[in-house]
Amino acid sequence: MRGKDILGIINIVIVAGVLGAISYAALVLQPPEYDPNTLCLSGEQPAHMALVIDKTDLYSPEQAARIEQLALDSRDRLEIGERLSLYELDARGELINTNGFSLCNPGRGDQINPLYRNPARVEARYQALFEGPLQSALADLVEPKESPASPIIEALADLALEEGFAPNTPRRTVILVSDMLQNSRLFSVYGRARSDLANRLPPPGRVAALIEDEYGDVLAGVRIEIYLIERRGWSAEQRDLLQAYWSEVFRQLGVREEWRTL
Repeated sequence: MRGKDILGIINIVIVAGVLGAISYAALVLQPPEYDPNTLCLSGEQPAHMALVIDKTDLYSPEQAARIEQLALDSRDRLEIGERLSLYELDARGELINTNGFSLCNPGRGDQINPLYRNPARVEARYQALFEGPLQSALADLVEPKESPASPIIEALADLALEEGFAPNTPRRTVILVSDMLQNSRLFSVYGRARSDLANRLPPPGRVAALIEDEYGDVLAGVRIEIYLIERRGWSAEQRDLLQAYWSEVFRQLGVREEWRTL
């Protein structure tokens, strides 16, 4: 075989190799498929953070501003692909998804590798598809409302029944803003004499058992951050009693809780 023929074969092999490498890179590096409704990766169950605002009592303008900032802080905690949902206990004492906001973080311009994607385009997509809907939802989320009922623990169990927050969801986190003053058919902290609070509360084990009888163990493994709203008329001793009571209820339900002040 002549030298020119050998050189030609070598060139063909090189070109074929280059084309194969380009085709492989295009296949491997192509953007993954997203669900257009949630911005989450199709076929995956992402880590999920749910911000739940107990609006069964009124908030001051200062408290509303802090709640809005808490929502923005929650947004900033998201890694690419993680999901954030906004919920509220509304004026009827029902858990609702605020403005239907439940989206995965599609990535901001400063969260991606500029070698593979254009940061300006990524940021524009983020602003249009994630940040815009979030701001619209926040406008209603911090709107003061009031309700005679406050089924706090039932609302958390209802949330854990949601498909996107089911027990197979990794790193389920609830950020709950509430005064933790339960008032439902399950039990109520209210009564004629608040000084008798300890004797009015049902045993924590009974409450946990009733929740599991109705909902199953859907709350097991959930991590909850409670931002306590202090209400007038409740002493520090009563708040401490309620916190200890809730901590035991959560422990028996398999929930890991942290308490903070707003």
